[in-house]
Amino acid sequence: MRDQQQFLHVLDRDEAERRFRAALDLTPRGSDTVPLDAALGRVLAVDVISPVDVPSFDRSNIDGFALMSEDTFGASEEVPRTVELGEEAIHTGIVPTTVIRPGTAVEIATGGMVPRGADAVVMVEYAEIDGRRLRIARATSPGSGVSFAGTDITRGETVLRRGQLLTSRDTGVLAAIGVAEVEVWRKPVVAILSTGDEIIAPGEPMHASKVYDSNAQVLADAVRELGGEPKRLGIIPDDMAALREALHSALESCDVVLLSGGTSKGAGDLSYRVVADLRDPGIVAHGIALKPGKPICLAATHGRPVVVLPGFPTSAVFTFHEFVAPVLRLLAGRGAQERMVVQARLAVKVNSEIGRTEYLLVGLVETTNEARGMSLAAYPMGQGSGSVTTFSRADGFATIGRHEEIVQAGTLVDVQLLGRDLRLADLVVIGSHCIGLDYLLGELQQQGVYSKFLAVGSTAGLDAAKRGECDLAGIHLLHEKTDEYNRPFLTPALDMVEGYGRAQGVVFRRGDRRFEGRTAREAIADVRQDRACVMVNRNQGSGTRALIDRLLEGARPAGYAVQPRNHNAAAAAVSQGRADWGVTLDIIARRAGLGFLPVQEERYDFVSPKSRANRPGVLAFKTLLQEPRVREALAGLGMKV
Repeated sequence: MRDQQQFLHVLDRDEAERRFRAALDLTPRGSDTVPLDAALGRVLAVDVISPVDVPSFDRSNIDGFALMSEDTFGASEEVPRTVELGEEAIHTGIVPTTVIRPGTAVEIATGGMVPRGADAVVMVEYAEIDGRRLRIARATSPGSGVSFAGTDITRGETVLRRGQLLTSRDTGVLAAIGVAEVEVWRKPVVAILSTGDEIIAPGEPMHASKVYDSNAQVLADAVRELGGEPKRLGIIPDDMAALREALHSALESCDVVLLSGGTSKGAGDLSYRVVADLRDPGIVAHGIALKPGKPICLAATHGRPVVVLPGFPTSAVFTFHEFVAPVLRLLAGRGAQERMVVQARLAVKVNSEIGRTEYLLVGLVETTNEARGMSLAAYPMGQGSGSVTTFSRADGFATIGRHEEIVQAGTLVDVQLLGRDLRLADLVVIGSHCIGLDYLLGELQQQGVYSKFLAVGSTAGLDAAKRGECDLAGIHLLHEKTDEYNRPFLTPALDMVEGYGRAQGVVFRRGDRRFEGRTAREAIADVRQDRACVMVNRNQGSGTRALIDRLLEGARPAGYAVQPRNHNAAAAAVSQGRADWGVTLDIIARRAGLGFLPVQEERYDFVSPKSRANRPGVLAFKTLLQEPRVREALAGLGMKV
């Protein structure tokens, strides 16, 4: 029961990291000598000392004439100075034979070697040749137009230091001092094992209950970004002997071993049981009081890290960056990286779980407030630890303490950025999801307009526009008193950007007699009390949810609590048999091969704060909407333009 007890002893995040680091050898794993053209992105293992001066000779910086500067003193266009012009013309790559004496000069090209005796070069524009005489129309000072030997780099100077991550600028310096190969830290080799009978490789046919192995790809690329060398060992089924063999093989040839999945305490979760066999010291933490990522298992053997990451993508990637990435940086010789922190106000109330530190992944948007001016609003990304996209779309995370249960909207929080820099979008769209909007944002991306879309539903999008937290809010809200879409919800501070019409209706699997050949309202009137007929709902605050609630007239059929956030997810639930009916767009129903009963012709429009009306992203969006080819493309998607 050693493994079970280890899991039940949940540790604080900092204590878990302390135990983990204490069990590891965090020094780089030796060095390699690589040719210069393979050094980009590697980390220097030794200081680089220049064997030469740069430049290695006194070099002319301009086309002109090399001379003694004192021969130009007092020269002007009205009263030029005259010197004798030598016969030699100094080009690049040759050693001059002329020695400059008082009253003499020679022609020299940019990059040419300044001859002995000269201490300046006068620009060709300020001199005129007259036979063998040179008239100079502007005075120059000693050193003008010349880079003296060693003024850039001196022989024996340390030009790059150990631990430097080599960029193109650095490799250029190395080439300039004649270095053909460099000593760099060896890349730590990281074994990546995916576990579970449900995992299949990308490219294989998808079957019910199976999941594509996205973790192995994102972990391998994250390892590369951190200076490591991933070694993907494939997918291991839920077989204890096969997993144990794969683990021991990885430990023989790799510096770090990552297993993805099988870290919970369920009967099919074998990874932590295999890792529990390791010693010196073996498992140091199994279960950490944080969200996402509580089931992570941290272990070490003979100074090498062995980590079982949660199987859910967001949990796996987040815990990798929290616990594994800092270790990999040290093993690759890169040193610790300080995270950038910005302050933002939570856009919505957040409920957290007492007893666990929660790392709330958020998207950041710029907002305008009369009292506070320009600031940042933080929108929780939601979608849970099983989401593949949450981490990739988030800008950073806010930490909610283990003793905090509710964080109110408007609370100022520190957000640790996931990257080194925060790139704010040129166009922020918050509101209801639509495939037409997906198309429009894709077109803007091609024009170089970087956008951010947060699917929070029509009502929350409208509220965000009122608070000045977005450039556009996509909405389809029916005003019950006027029976008009969207316009009645405008305020004096908001403008309407007209979008397009679309058809919403009930979707079902073809051949279902409860729906086939009937109107939507007839069918729903019959099935809303039938517990055997399961619906799929939509998220609260969305325009579609409002339409569904009107159709149900207060009923709560089976499946009412299942609330996906977009139209495609609702259609997928019906198509896959998890639900019998739902409400979505006609074009999505056709694509999914589902039956469709029309309910409502609606308007999908955009509201925009007047304070943001002249932002380049908003103007580009408005222009795009009017282009004939774009309207034709929207019509092809089933929109009414």
